[in-house]
Amino acid sequence: MKRIGIFGGSFDPPHIGHLIIAELAREQLLLDQVVFVPAFVPPHKMRDNVSTALDRLRMTKLATRGNSSFRVSDIEIRRKGVSYTVDTIRAIKRRYPAAKLFLIVGGDSLAQFWSWKAPDEILANASLAVYARPGYDKERGGRADVRVHSVRGPLLQISSTEIRKRIAAKKSVRYLVTQPVRSYIARQRLYRHRS
Repeated sequence: MKRIGIFGGSFDPPHIGHLIIAELAREQLLLDQVVFVPAFVPPHKMRDNVSTALDRLRMTKLATRGNSSFRVSDIEIRRKGVSYTVDTIRAIKRRYPAAKLFLIVGGDSLAQFWSWKAPDEILANASLAVYARPGYDKERGGRADVRVHSVRGPLLQISSTEIRKRIAAKKSVRYLVTQPVRSYIARQRLYRHRS
């Protein structure tokens, strides 16, 4: 049975923390592949995106290039509108009906999980793989009956928000994003303050 990790997010921009989490999940959960799914409009991050969905898709492809176990799906970007995880899970389940799916989320997302659209349907079709972050909710959002696969690794405090702020302030993001992503950001002049 194929084992597939689904790793959604805004990836604005994708950074080395995302890659480390995906690789640790792949290794620890014996995943055949990890599918990165950039959101068109993330439902919990309603803001004016500094970069377009197409920019984020391209950057995610650049970031994951070179790892044959990583794939990037444009499913949410093609769907347009607000992206709901349950819709993505349904689509991937239709494509891989015999696969075992794992939804990779950060520990901070677990506390919000029950506010997502159709959380019980998500759990019926995918197992939760949670990467512990500072403030990780060991109580599983008050649901002790939910089985969570823990992905263990270093506590990474890298955030896309901080990277965007550093770029706007003309500070280095070397080693926070891959070189191809850094070159793309510079070429497209992303995350700079607009006058």
